[in-house]
Amino acid sequence: MMKLFKFLSAGALMFGAVAVSNAQDNASNKDSMAPSFGVKGGVNFATVTGSDIDTPDSRTSFHVGVVAEFPLADIFSIQAEALYSGQGFDFDFAGPDGDKAEFQLDYINVPVLAKVYVVKGLSIEAGPQFSFLVNEEVDLNPNSNDGDFNLDEAETFEFGIAAGLTFQTDMGLFATGRYNVGLTEIYKDVDAKNSVFQLGIGYKF
Repeated sequence: MMKLFKFLSAGALMFGAVAVSNAQDNASNKDSMAPSFGVKGGVNFATVTGSDIDTPDSRTSFHVGVVAEFPLADIFSIQAEALYSGQGFDFDFAGPDGDKAEFQLDYINVPVLAKVYVVKGLSIEAGPQFSFLVNEEVDLNPNSNDGDFNLDEAETFEFGIAAGLTFQTDMGLFATGRYNVGLTEIYKDVDAKNSVFQLGIGYKF
């Protein structure tokens, strides 16, 4: 009788352990499928490409904004962002004075990305990007007091593509590298499109 009691007790303990483990796994799976929200920011290396622009230099600026990720499967999710992004280019004028100009094109970028996790924490991402111009100006000799000149020439909307890599830790911290390219012209009837490489860090709650 004692042996039977011990056997039943051991069986009950094993059953309880399995039940707890399954419950934890189910909770973990539910948590992994829940939406996550966060913030991010980083540096931009921006320029423009096209036959109507004569080899401009890169403008170094920044991006900052919010992130929302919506898992659809264990390895696939959709991520939407809203980012303030400093873009444009620098240009050196020919001549002995070495004058420079920084063409500032600042946007609110809204990328909508498909994300695939190739291994735990590491994802590749790509998708369309919708950009809305919020600032356009020229800063002559940025390190001097020559001043800024506001412009009103650029198109107010741009359609492009964004693609990159992200590595995220279990704590929610992440680092990302991304390339954005505009598919529509910055200026009407001018072959010039935005080209931006971004490095950023962020945190998801």
